[in-house]
Amino acid sequence: MNEIIPAAPGTPDKPYFGIDIPLMRLLGLQPVHMEEGLCRTRLPANPNVVNSRGDVHGGTLMAVLDFTLSGAARSHAPLETGVITIDMSTHFLSAARGELTFEARIMRRGAKIAFCEGEARDATGTLCCVARASFKLVKLVGGDSSFGPSAGRYTASNRARSVMP
Repeated sequence: MNEIIPAAPGTPDKPYFGIDIPLMRLLGLQPVHMEEGLCRTRLPANPNVVNSRGDVHGGTLMAVLDFTLSGAARSHAPLETGVITIDMSTHFLSAARGELTFEARIMRRGAKIAFCEGEARDATGTLCCVARASFKLVKLVGGDSSFGPSAGRYTASNRARSVMP
């Protein structure tokens, strides 16, 4: 497993732009850059995330795109804002092999909902996958986004209004 190198505003215990996502650690995803309206990540080549043909598994691509898109959605206030995926549409354009880079951008962000688009490219620059997603924006309790039942991912009032279980 590769060491995860935090990207601002990340820390060693919350390397993904100020939060920790155990699944992204498991996949070996590296946070690269976040600025208002933009998020970039990198997935090093990893034989544990491929399908039977040796291509990066579509589920891996979708999970990393979901995270990278959500990073763009919360990029205006990454330590105070969490997101809940409402909808995501993904299109696979070519086989994804080796190291991949992901970039996501805000298309529109309102007070409660953000719309984003993103892509995955291989090391040669070939476009492998594109996605669009919408996210519900929620306030993190005390900015705490650590893993576990007491993590306080979002406030009780947001949880009550959420359609997610």
